[in-house]
Amino acid sequence: MKSQSDQRIIDRILALKKEKSVYIIAHYYQVPDIQDIADFVGDSYAMAVAAKNSPLETILVAGVDFMAESAAILCPGKTVLTPEPGATCPMANAIRVEDIEAYKEQHPDALIVSYVNTPAAIKAVSDVCVTSSNAVKIISKLPKDVPIFFIPDENLGRYVQGQLDRKMDFFPSSCPIHAALTPETIALRKLEHPGAEVMVHPECRPEVIQMADYVGSTAGIISHACKCPQQELIIATECGIMHKIEELNPDKKLILADPELVCADMKKITPEKILYSLEHMETKVTVPEDIRVKAAVALEKMIELAS
Repeated sequence: MKSQSDQRIIDRILALKKEKSVYIIAHYYQVPDIQDIADFVGDSYAMAVAAKNSPLETILVAGVDFMAESAAILCPGKTVLTPEPGATCPMANAIRVEDIEAYKEQHPDALIVSYVNTPAAIKAVSDVCVTSSNAVKIISKLPKDVPIFFIPDENLGRYVQGQLDRKMDFFPSSCPIHAALTPETIALRKLEHPGAEVMVHPECRPEVIQMADYVGSTAGIISHACKCPQQELIIATECGIMHKIEELNPDKKLILADPELVCADMKKITPEKILYSLEHMETKVTVPEDIRVKAAVALEKMIELAS
């Protein structure tokens, strides 16, 4: 139950977003209160599409920095706000434009496929972006005789490679939250909950993915949780997803695979920071126009190939 203070913050957010015509987009990894006040909640792909199709001229993105950047790239005429500019992604920040340029020198015909979890400057030198929900579909449509350099997440890339049985090169970077999950932990959860359905995000290690009954993006896991007959579900992705699954499956028992599955950067965003952002219309997200135009090509290509 919310305290009176917490409820006042929520009520003020709801009033302000209506008063100022702000469309709030949130990721499934946000805390429940933020998911509940959002106009749209989804995975990184769905967030990008929602931003592009926003009915309002101001968008507040409750997600890490690359998500807000993607909204700004796809919506050049709109105002995009982030309530916490310091919410970032260690995996996304590992690669530099110079790394891609060096690869292209050795493989001039290669296609650069970047995970949407990358900065705008990386998207700008990419041929197409992908997310965990559409990577297999998009890469299956690319010419098979052309080399692919898959920008992190490396674990997702290896999963896609296994699904499509095609050669791909990877940049060595992965999500620290998902990569920390071990097969020993999954084995323990299965021992504690025999018969439970194990659902794993493809950013997890290959040896963890091998133990899954289902592998999919956050949106995929939510959808599968609603369809599978098992009443106990072991969830191997960031803890924020539990809120939506519980909401849609009140009679099922959910087990988070590991209590350490928490993205500290996602949790930097709070209702208090969203309220401040709405009150002051800060912080505006901007992308240099030359980078925005090039990055938009890769994002628009993703939306085209995924549809």
